[in-house]
Amino acid sequence: MTGAGEQPQQGYEERLQAFTGRELRPRTPAQDPVNQPMIRHWAEAMGDTNPVYTDAEAARATGREGVVAPASMVQAWTMRGYAATTGPAPSQPDGFGELVALLAEGGYTSVVATDSEFTFLRELVPGDHIAVRETVESVSAEKRTGLGTGRFVTTLKTYTDRDGETVATQRWRTLRFRPAPAAVPAPAPALRPRPAVNRDNAFFFEGAQQHRLLIQRCAACSVLRHPPGPCCPECGSLEWDTAEAGGHGHVYSFVVNHHPRHPAFDSPYLVAVVELAEGTRLITNLTGVAPDEVTIGMPVVLDWLDADPDLTLPVFRPAPTEAP
Repeated sequence: MTGAGEQPQQGYEERLQAFTGRELRPRTPAQDPVNQPMIRHWAEAMGDTNPVYTDAEAARATGREGVVAPASMVQAWTMRGYAATTGPAPSQPDGFGELVALLAEGGYTSVVATDSEFTFLRELVPGDHIAVRETVESVSAEKRTGLGTGRFVTTLKTYTDRDGETVATQRWRTLRFRPAPAAVPAPAPALRPRPAVNRDNAFFFEGAQQHRLLIQRCAACSVLRHPPGPCCPECGSLEWDTAEAGGHGHVYSFVVNHHPRHPAFDSPYLVAVVELAEGTRLITNLTGVAPDEVTIGMPVVLDWLDADPDLTLPVFRPAPTEAP
């Protein structure tokens, strides 16, 4: 046996072509004879209002003895029904099952119908009890198609009445193919978690988009506060404006974060409380430094992380050391 996409084993072509002319389905009678209720259902479903399918008088006016079944309905009479498609598989594989298994052995595991060609020899009337037999007419050489490399399998269904007379034939062609490998798009980079933006802190993130580190300042007593809030904790004033920080500070505290992991972060990552020269503190990431190099009190300077077009955040890196 070979897997999908592999070359078939020696003799595979001969085994496949041996199916030409082989019976896939022996002569199998329809479950029910042709009947008026099913004809009516079909005509209604198809929107076919031709009276010869439902009105005996109209049919006789055209020279027929009574109503007839739509010609294209011939296949419907011999379909196995829903229960047969969901029941247990037969203990012995039929010819169709063997052909499908052999095609799968060559990697032709996908199928698409390409065309169906009917020839109708006489009209069916209520009371006709037809049967169908299916044989393999041809299996093509391997073809390259837009769907993948495959083979066209053509079968011939022959529909006969009680007397064995042929009433219709159907050539049914399918393409059994190896699906072409689908191009797997590169996953989009994960976005950093979005901050909870509200009326009190929107100015901070809008300033960050402009690479400006803005600190909220009480308009009454000039005390700086971070994180932002609606009320000054010193004097209780609701009035405020902002001051732009110079971007210098030192590490007040830090942790090396290993868990939980997030696809937007390279683990482990440094989370620090940085105390700005202006006196306020903010939680931020440290960059440009290894975890074992960070120390409490280490001088840091402002940097900017343009995470994506919609999010820019302040981060801090070690301050450059002055030459002696």
